[in-house]
Amino acid sequence: MSTAVDARESGTAATGRSPRAGRRWDWPVLVVCAVSALVVGLSSPADTSQEAWGLAAALGYGCAALVAARSSAPWAPAPAVVAVVGAVVVPLLYLTVISKEQMEVGVVERAADLLFASGSPYHHTPHMVRDFNPYLPGMACFGIPHMLFGDTPFTSARLWFLVGFLAAVAGAIRVLAGGREADAGRVGTPRGVTARTGVLWLIACPVVALPLTIGGVDPPVIGLMCLALAFTQRGDAGRAGLALGVAAALKWTAWPAIPVLVAVLAVRGGRRAALKCAAGSVGIALITVLPVALVDSVAFYRNVVLYPLGLGPTASSAQSPLLGHLIAVLVPHGEAVTMALIALSAGVVGLSLLIRPPRSAVAGADRLALGLTLAIALSPATRIGYAIYPIVLLTWPRFAAALSADVPDGQPHGTDQAADQRA
Repeated sequence: MSTAVDARESGTAATGRSPRAGRRWDWPVLVVCAVSALVVGLSSPADTSQEAWGLAAALGYGCAALVAARSSAPWAPAPAVVAVVGAVVVPLLYLTVISKEQMEVGVVERAADLLFASGSPYHHTPHMVRDFNPYLPGMACFGIPHMLFGDTPFTSARLWFLVGFLAAVAGAIRVLAGGREADAGRVGTPRGVTARTGVLWLIACPVVALPLTIGGVDPPVIGLMCLALAFTQRGDAGRAGLALGVAAALKWTAWPAIPVLVAVLAVRGGRRAALKCAAGSVGIALITVLPVALVDSVAFYRNVVLYPLGLGPTASSAQSPLLGHLIAVLVPHGEAVTMALIALSAGVVGLSLLIRPPRSAVAGADRLALGLTLAIALSPATRIGYAIYPIVLLTWPRFAAALSADVPDGQPHGTDQAADQRA
């Protein structure tokens, strides 16, 4: 298998042309990334981590676009490395040196302190924005190194968000390679893009690079969702449920993935596979969340339910001018209207899972991306940064499907291949 990948890559190098040389999208995409990063840098408040990332990343993406334009093959490793260095490594090192990070880092580190001191990672009577912890109890685990060893660059929750994301993506690659360590990095798509290069392009994507650099909490969540999708694609319902359960213990945004992957596995592996995934994911999430919620149910409700939805007395800091926020601000009883619209959209997507269930991991990811996009757009308190979920879900599973197509026969269930053919 790796020989075939190497042959494709050497063939491309020998001819100086790519299989799709007439259609190049890499350097124009990098130009768009550079412009987007520059807009973020110029529009962010002065002396913030977002400003520093935007200005540094714009230069990094610009250099990567120049390298890509001179490359003979599309989506080559060299521009991906340049983009990662310019959009992640350099700004991350700079922000670490000057001790500047997103507020979420401090929230998670304080949550770990509270969890071990009181049994709950939530303030009972939060007042200011910094007092609120809108994440589920599992997220406090990223703050444990800081709690144990103090304030150092190596104990920062920001670093462990990055580690968690990379570990999940590396695990997904290994799953797609059929569990073979030697081939996990070299397995590639039919167009010759290897798994390592694909991971670099994923990290370089602005919606991933920005939170990885400034300390966003979403990368490890979406990384675990990608791992669950990889297990689903390989037909391993049990491990798909375990990965999804860990993600669901971190943040609410992972919960919509549970019915979607259960629906996919019901088609691919039958009722037993669906039940195994559901039991694993829901079981882990409930074991993590319920004890903490029972310790201080009032604090849990204020922090994890009211605040993220923008329904508490303290306004959430997530105030992007998307549809839900505009409805909540401009329409009478707007918050109730947005809640009704979210419930309606969730019902429609849920009904679609029953009427026309997705038959592959890619189709499931598309359905999940649609549902999350509707929820993000309609929520009264949301951030444009939540776009990491639909963008990664629409792109990475397709790349993953191309990767696993290069693996001869690693499917535990023969029904999976038939399902893919039907899809």
